[in-house]
Amino acid sequence: MKRVFLLVTSLAVALFFGMPAFAQHGGGHGGGPPSGGGPGMGGPGMGGSMGRGGTMGGTRGNGSMGGPNVGSQSVSHSSPTSLLSTNTHLASTLQSRLGSMLPSGMSLTDAASGFKNLGQFIAAVHVSHNLGIPFSDLKDKMTSGDSLGKAIKALKPDAKSKAEAKKANKQAKEDIKESKS
Repeated sequence: MKRVFLLVTSLAVALFFGMPAFAQHGGGHGGGPPSGGGPGMGGPGMGGSMGRGGTMGGTRGNGSMGGPNVGSQSVSHSSPTSLLSTNTHLASTLQSRLGSMLPSGMSLTDAASGFKNLGQFIAAVHVSHNLGIPFSDLKDKMTSGDSLGKAIKALKPDAKSKAEAKKANKQAKEDIKESKS
């Protein structure tokens, strides 16, 4: 009888302390990104992926904007150049909002080429403008695999890269939202 009581008590204690840990790890439903939009942005990233880690994220992703759609195309899964070339309303809205922040003579589609998604591109434009980092330097870092936060840290070490990435991802989300209306 003592053994049964001890076994039942031990099992109850193990379950009591084990369930919170089980719940914190997704209940055994596997790994992967959370459903319903990414962090990152953000999505999303806009954490990225707004680099890998997304959140358009929080700021960890720094690449995915989460999952907003512009027209029938997903902002987080289509290349920014294809989105801009097929959606004239989006292109004209973003041109008016971002054009003055781009290097002179650079078109919106040229500036967007190479970025993983539209949110990542727009966030990079905002970081360049906000921190005075040359856009071409930021683009080179990000299109070669660095997250937005890592690129900021490398190009402007004294900046608060996490906070700046978060701010830019928020600005990017606002630009995308505005372009949908």
